[in-house]
Amino acid sequence: MKKNLINIIKFLIFFSISSFLFWYVYRGQNTTEILFTLKNEVNYYWIFLSLFCGLLSHISRTIRWNMLIESLGKKPRTINTFLAVMVGYFANLALPRMGEISRCGLISKYENISFTKLVGTVVLERVLDIMMLIVFLLIALSTQFSVISHFFSNNPEVSTKLSKIFASTNTLYVVATILIAIWFLRKKFKNTSIFIKIDQTISNFMAGFRAIKALDHKIYFILHTVFIWIMYYLMTYICFFSFGFTSNLPAIAGLTVFVMGAFGMVAPVQGGIGAWHFMVIGTLLVYLPEVSNIENMSKSFALVVHGSQTAMIIILGSLSVIALPIANRKQTKLTKA
Repeated sequence: MKKNLINIIKFLIFFSISSFLFWYVYRGQNTTEILFTLKNEVNYYWIFLSLFCGLLSHISRTIRWNMLIESLGKKPRTINTFLAVMVGYFANLALPRMGEISRCGLISKYENISFTKLVGTVVLERVLDIMMLIVFLLIALSTQFSVISHFFSNNPEVSTKLSKIFASTNTLYVVATILIAIWFLRKKFKNTSIFIKIDQTISNFMAGFRAIKALDHKIYFILHTVFIWIMYYLMTYICFFSFGFTSNLPAIAGLTVFVMGAFGMVAPVQGGIGAWHFMVIGTLLVYLPEVSNIENMSKSFALVVHGSQTAMIIILGSLSVIALPIANRKQTKLTKA
């Protein structure tokens, strides 16, 4: 009961933040104008094509995660892994980072694999994702530095918040202090039940995190990682062709918009709502200052692109929640027997 209450409070806090950001971005927007744009000025063929790229990225992420799990000596069913991944994306719309925990819990339940080891593999995935984001950021910075610097000069509050995040070392100090304390006190408490349990948990987590070392086909794993992020990029860039005002922008502009939007997605709000819109709209304003009514057009672009991607997650995630117990019905009966 207490845990459910805490989750509800967390949801309300994050939902309030995302709602405020969304309101802040779209305040004063003419609803009639948005509806007219959505009905008459959007080529939805490109939107559906971008969603297909998104689906390919989810399938590739499923295969990549399976490769990590299999290196632990387990062989989960691909359908279970895919459904768990989609439920994870769906859960992130409720609470940020909840998806990583939920998909590990589902695979642990249906495939009888150590939850802690699965968490280790997911943390490894996130490290790889951060590395790929840095690669894309470096490409954008090396080719579009003036655009990115212009964005931050137009939005000094973003620069201030980012600098505070990177400048703050309090969290690092706390973590370092805890680790040092554990190290010095390990001999004194190593035979206690709680220390043994913690030590086992850490060992399982590290086994999952080190799963990449035991991969049979590392080159395929790397290719999947690159493919996932190329599909992420195409999900944004392909949508440029849905609108007349963005259709002539070069591919590198799509990369810059994608990277800036990606930083909005890592904000502590559900699905990047509001934060993603703000970053994408601000970047398009830099690229197309000469276009009449550019702010409203950019807002329509962000609304359509993010809305379609969120709708896909809601639909596939909801279906996955229903499909998981059905797909494992026979296995559940065997376990009970």
